[in-house]
Amino acid sequence: MGRVTVRRRVLRVRDGEGAYRPDTLAAEEPMEIRVGGRALTVTMRTPGDDFDLAAGFLVSEGVVHAAGDVAGIRYCAGATADGGNTYNVVDVVLARGVAAPDASLERNFYTTSSCGLCGKASLDAVRTSAAWSVADDPLRIGPEVLAALPDRLRAAQRVFDSTGGLHAAGLFSADGELLCLREDVGRHNAVDKVVGHALRSGLLPLRETVLMVSGRASFELVQKAAMAGIPLLAAVSAPSSLAVDLAEESGLTLVGFLRGTSMNVYSGAERLGPVPTP
Repeated sequence: MGRVTVRRRVLRVRDGEGAYRPDTLAAEEPMEIRVGGRALTVTMRTPGDDFDLAAGFLVSEGVVHAAGDVAGIRYCAGATADGGNTYNVVDVVLARGVAAPDASLERNFYTTSSCGLCGKASLDAVRTSAAWSVADDPLRIGPEVLAALPDRLRAAQRVFDSTGGLHAAGLFSADGELLCLREDVGRHNAVDKVVGHALRSGLLPLRETVLMVSGRASFELVQKAAMAGIPLLAAVSAPSSLAVDLAEESGLTLVGFLRGTSMNVYSGAERLGPVPTP
């Protein structure tokens, strides 16, 4: 298995004086996802929970919807010219009767850790039809519960403590209980790992749950939440305009700038219950 962190010697300068010391960095390595032996995409990720990452990616693309859709996931032996295993190539075997990904999904380029949608031809290509609607999800959550989530997410980030260089995605219940947390150099990978864990555990759709992410809320993260049946996405930073558009279209509650007791609710405010307004 690949390493989650690596050590490097760095020059640390403080108050004009320097000293060499070891530093811990978040690992970043490419991972190729294959379906039935056919290459689909390559993503830059932090090693760990790779099977969840592959499964979550396929949920986001509308290829699979339930644990029974996946017959197996394995690392590919002989991934190198000398027959070695890099643990950077994962092959997903779909269950009998599950359609293989459409050829239009194939990436002839790698997906960077900062942008999971690079190279998509148009917005229409990513407005994948979800297997479940979040518009009628009965989730109700108080602003005080939401306000506590960033600190709970941060407290559970074990690798971030040693590197300072990882994003996190946390799945919470309506009462603020942390159900699953994953870290990665890429926001989209962290979310895929959470969704993939849920798929492999037979938990989809993730009704009456909250997805809390570090960083901003992009169009892609809203799409991934909707595809997993998650009715509320909260982020510590800003959403994009397309993220808000998609949240409104799908009936998903989108919260941004969730810091302390303040937040901006961009769509689906009814799920927060009555909030006093002047």
